[in-house]
Amino acid sequence: MSTEGPTTSPIEPPSRRPKVIKTNQQQVFLYVVLTLLLSLATVWGGRAMLHNSETLTFAVGAPNSDEALFAAKFAALLKSNASRFRIKVVNNADNAKALVQFDRKQADLAVLRTDAKVPLRARTLAILEHDLVLLLGPGNKKIKSIAELKKKKVAVLAENESSLAFVRGILDIPDGPDAAKIQMAPQGTTLDKLFAPSNGFGAVIALVHASRAVRDKAYEQVAKRGGFTLNAIDEAKALARKLPGISSETLTAGTLSTSPQIPDDDLDTIGLEWLLVTQSRMSPSTAGELARTIYENKSALGLDNGFASRIEPASTEKDAFVMAHQGAADYINDDTKSFMDKYSDLMYLGAAALSVIGSIFAAIYAKITRIAPEKASELSTAILDIGERIEHAHSLDQLECLQDELEGILRGAVIGLRDGTISTDGLDTFKLGYEFVRDEIGMRRDYLKRHAGETEKTVQGGGPAQHDDSNVVVVKTAQSA
Repeated sequence: MSTEGPTTSPIEPPSRRPKVIKTNQQQVFLYVVLTLLLSLATVWGGRAMLHNSETLTFAVGAPNSDEALFAAKFAALLKSNASRFRIKVVNNADNAKALVQFDRKQADLAVLRTDAKVPLRARTLAILEHDLVLLLGPGNKKIKSIAELKKKKVAVLAENESSLAFVRGILDIPDGPDAAKIQMAPQGTTLDKLFAPSNGFGAVIALVHASRAVRDKAYEQVAKRGGFTLNAIDEAKALARKLPGISSETLTAGTLSTSPQIPDDDLDTIGLEWLLVTQSRMSPSTAGELARTIYENKSALGLDNGFASRIEPASTEKDAFVMAHQGAADYINDDTKSFMDKYSDLMYLGAAALSVIGSIFAAIYAKITRIAPEKASELSTAILDIGERIEHAHSLDQLECLQDELEGILRGAVIGLRDGTISTDGLDTFKLGYEFVRDEIGMRRDYLKRHAGETEKTVQGGGPAQHDDSNVVVVKTAQSA
């Protein structure tokens, strides 16, 4: 007769397992999206700040005028250089009306000749051109002074009517009968025709661009036929001091003709300047950048007819006829601050701000995305759960399963402490629970071994097995709070 031991049932799976803190995937996804959006916004904002285009209105005269052609070329240059500035060219009937538009603050840029009425808020960016005043006499006749012209019939050879008023001004001839002697020459008229006896002109005053005068072969051709004499204006310096906007100029030998050489020696005369002006309210950085672009691309801005082919820096003197814009003056005097000089303080502040913001985002990211370390004390719950199931273990095999489970928790705790996924918070509680359950398993193992021995003796002796529970220790497991 065999005695079967008490019916055993498989050990129930633990009702409570170690709490695993998982990453909130939705929060991580949202954070990544927001990070990408912030990065894109930062890049877009930086590009917008650096490359945001600014449109400047350039008021000029007729479309075929020199200033209009220069404005168009300047606009094309800025566009080809990928500058943040764009030029909008606005044509007027003449340059005088363009200056009126500029004076009304309806334009940012304009070109003026220094005999024009200068707008109050005009500031110079660059000197585009010089106009030379050529005092020409017929044949070999010399003209000794400006005063001598008051007795002669004079033709003014120029491109616009404003030159007629200028010549009458330097001759100091008021409106009246004497003013009629100073006449505007018809456009396209040559010196030969003007000096023809039938016209009766005793002198010709020509206002020409300096850059064009050195290219014009007409003077050389007329000179070879003995058609004119170029006269000095001895009062040049006195006129420059007396009349605002007039400059004293020197014609070097051979300027108009090399064969024959005209003039045969350096010669004094007077002239006017063509200025590129802007509004005084324009920021120094904008004016400086425009000036830099002009000076560094002078060869690309000259017109085919010679206008603006020798661009010069604006005069930075305090007594200049039209003061240089502060931004242009800073560039000319090499006082322009570099990018680092301008924005170093801002960059340091920005770096500090970005560091703080970056730290905040890093903390938020770490808080959201990382797996929070599990407290060692939380593992005590799993250990005590094993302790509750010990009394239901009726065989050594079942007890060994509990022993393996306990050792598994211990191994996991050791690995977690090494990797940082388990904190040392409550480590003493964990150790106490582990030792308590381990000892309880040992006691249960001893009991099962003794119980198995008594059962075997009873079977052999034929008597009923007496249960001796004197050595059984009743263990009550505590529930962790």
